Amino acid sequence: MSGNALYTDLSGYYDLMCADIDYAAQSHCVHRLQQLFGNGGKRHLDLACGTGPHVRHFLDAGYSSSGLDINQPMLDRAAQRCPEARFARQDMCDFQVDEPLDLITCFLYSIHYSASIERLKACIVSVHEALAPGGVFCFNAVDKQRIDNASFVSHCAQHADGQLRFSSGWYYRGEGEQQALRLRIERTVAEQSEVWHDEHPMVAVNFVELQSLLAPHFEVQVLEHDYQRLAPWDGSSGNALFACTKR
Repeated sequence: MSGNALYTDLSGYYDLMCADIDYAAQSHCVHRLQQLFGNGGKRHLDLACGTGPHVRHFLDAGYSSSGLDINQPMLDRAAQRCPEARFARQDMCDFQVDEPLDLITCFLYSIHYSASIERLKACIVSVHEALAPGGVFCFNAVDKQRIDNASFVSHCAQHADGQLRFSSGWYYRGEGEQQALRLRIERTVAEQSEVWHDEHPMVAVNFVELQSLLAPHFEVQVLEHDYQRLAPWDGSSGNALFACTKR
């Protein structure tokens, strides 16, 4: 494998890479947002669902839950985790559903995988068309103007392949509609280490721009990025939760 490439199939490491995420708290918070701002329905779709951990929590909470992703190995693992759910390999910027939905989620900043403003607009339109009246679109996002390029988050996990250290951070050059998610994986076996780097192109927006894109389609609530309590965004933090009710 090339030293400049990330693991070809990340699906086998995805859950370890996200081991520090409190999926239960995130799912419960969005359930509360659906109760507050939505129509109370239980038909749910998770965009960029990965291996399905959020879908699992929504199923356990009584939702009819489904997921979509563009990565088939991820979907294969999601189907193993959630055999009663429906999964589809679709692009979140151009997807269709069989029936109207009450809740659509997009966790882990995956809305930025739209990669351009035009595709982000298309994603918003696709979500709006898929929702039933009063349906809610919930996601988290980062404001490009508040990105600290020197900031990374890291954690370690033990795997059969060795000790793994995962690091990730945002990078924005200060202009334009492109930012990057930079990933680093270090594997250590018997005191010998290998390192893989990858960089994912992401769409860059500030929260004012994002609200203007959403406003024609949704009533928008912007909240602090805190899954334990619901509070309005303070206008200064660089991460936020968006709860968007279909007009």
